[in-house]
Amino acid sequence: MPNVAVYGAGSWGSALAVVLANAGHQVALIGRHSDEMGLMSNHRENARYLPGVVLPPGVLPTTDLALLNADLVVFSVPSHSVRQAARLVKPYLKPGCIVVSTAKGMEEGSHLRLSEVLTMELPQNPIAVLSGPSHAEEVGRNMPTTVVVASDVETAKAVQDLMMTPEFRVYTNPDVIGVELGGALKNVIAVCTGIAEGLGFGDNTKAALMTRGLAEIARLGVSLGGHPLTFAGLSGVGDLIVTCTSPHSRNRRAGIALGQGKPLEAVLKDVGMVVEGVRAARIAYQLSIEKHISMPITEQAYKVLFEGADPKVAVSDLMMRSKRHELEEVVEMNWFN
Repeated sequence: MPNVAVYGAGSWGSALAVVLANAGHQVALIGRHSDEMGLMSNHRENARYLPGVVLPPGVLPTTDLALLNADLVVFSVPSHSVRQAARLVKPYLKPGCIVVSTAKGMEEGSHLRLSEVLTMELPQNPIAVLSGPSHAEEVGRNMPTTVVVASDVETAKAVQDLMMTPEFRVYTNPDVIGVELGGALKNVIAVCTGIAEGLGFGDNTKAALMTRGLAEIARLGVSLGGHPLTFAGLSGVGDLIVTCTSPHSRNRRAGIALGQGKPLEAVLKDVGMVVEGVRAARIAYQLSIEKHISMPITEQAYKVLFEGADPKVAVSDLMMRSKRHELEEVVEMNWFN
């Protein structure tokens, strides 16, 4: 009987199954479609979502929900599916089993963080959040990667012990709010840097978007209870850098296509997988209004994505905003306190 299960057999779930097998566990990789899981079992590869990555012998591709009766269950489904998935698996989870949330987003409508959703739906299970700069394409190929797990101290250390390998370094952090928001909000900025690239702008523009985008993420994150220094860590600036610059980034690729003039619906279809930054832009914009937080990049992203604004006009509006002192916001956020 596998002692670890991964629910969700997309690219990230498959990569984490590889990590857990490398850590010495028997891993049930649980997907929805028996034909796809059968092919994965026979060919030892997730050819659809993670081609070229060999699944170790310790990974069992399956649709058997009974195998969720494990010591650790990694939840690897898109943000909009988390609540429904939690309700589906609840009867199969044993009390006290740690559930690790890996999706980087928030719930639309409620604006809840995904760990809050899981806590509501799975009250008998401790919840942890795994985040950081970690593209599945590289994790699955055992390239050195460093992430952070956030939860209470005991739960975070338990996950750290279960997942750490020579290629997959896991830090702990008690700041669940900051870790989760950093992972969700950086996707918005990644879409924006992609748009800038699609418009033909260069490294100066992208660096400005990342730097000022981090300030926006931290402002909103701190207002919602996150620790300022978390946003300078792996789940903040670390994840922001990799998502804004990597060819593996769906959010960046979607942004490039938008900057080249393609309509959003066509872009999402072409990417073929969930682009979390689109949903996150709507949620972040709504939260910025609700919390009275200045997030000009996020505001322009919302206008481009949902109001048909011209990306070139959006960039011009950002550049010609009222003059500011750069360090004012650092002092306002007590960044170093």
